[in-house]
Amino acid sequence: MKNVYSPTKVLITVMTYPHPSRKSREVVCTAGITEKNEWVRLYPIDYRYRPKQQQFRKYQWIEVSLSPRGSGSDKRKESRKPDLESIKLLGEPLSTCNAWEARRAVIDGMPHNTVNELISLYDRDNTSLGIVRPQEIISLEIEDADPDWRPEWEMIYKQMTLFDPPKPLRKILFKFSYTFKCHDNPQPQKAMITDWELGVLFLKESERLKSEDKAAESVRKKYLHELCARDRDTRFFMGTVLPYNTWIVLGVFWPPKTRQASMRF
Repeated sequence: MKNVYSPTKVLITVMTYPHPSRKSREVVCTAGITEKNEWVRLYPIDYRYRPKQQQFRKYQWIEVSLSPRGSGSDKRKESRKPDLESIKLLGEPLSTCNAWEARRAVIDGMPHNTVNELISLYDRDNTSLGIVRPQEIISLEIEDADPDWRPEWEMIYKQMTLFDPPKPLRKILFKFSYTFKCHDNPQPQKAMITDWELGVLFLKESERLKSEDKAAESVRKKYLHELCARDRDTRFFMGTVLPYNTWIVLGVFWPPKTRQASMRF
């Protein structure tokens, strides 16, 4: 039986760095929050191959037709297959004016959990997206990554033809991870960051500084000392990665602290 797609309004909050895909050429893990304050994962989306009028930005509302829950092989609670041709942009991205008031109106209304709580929710009902407000952000660790794409991903590029050429996509040569604590666990936890904006920052800084090591340190400066500064009410958008369902940081929400936010600490 053919899936019935339902038009849904989604505020995009997560876009991870692209990777090659056999079926879709390339995919970006995308997630957001619906008008009903529910998380959805939109997958697959070949973002860079979409026409300009469908290339949404973070914190922008879109309308897209989505498959019903459980209609595909990905059984995670929030996963939906989008009808790519149905994507419509609804106005400009939400502003950061007035201490990010418009963005906070959505994000503050969503459940916030610790990593342990998210793990328990996954075990209970396959919850695989959530927001974590760390009690303490200790460090941002930088590790070498494989300089090459996976062999199967390299093959995808080789199989693309002159009539369907791939768009250049550089491999990020480092892995970046936050080490942090939550209030219900005295032990530090480590989670890799896959945010697209981090990858773009690294590539731009590599070109500017003519050094990948210096570019990695620029990423650390931005993502640790700016996004996680003491005057910021930092949260992590976290999600699982198949097939092991490891929890990683998909993006960072870092509005300035307000009086109400300061009282939580």
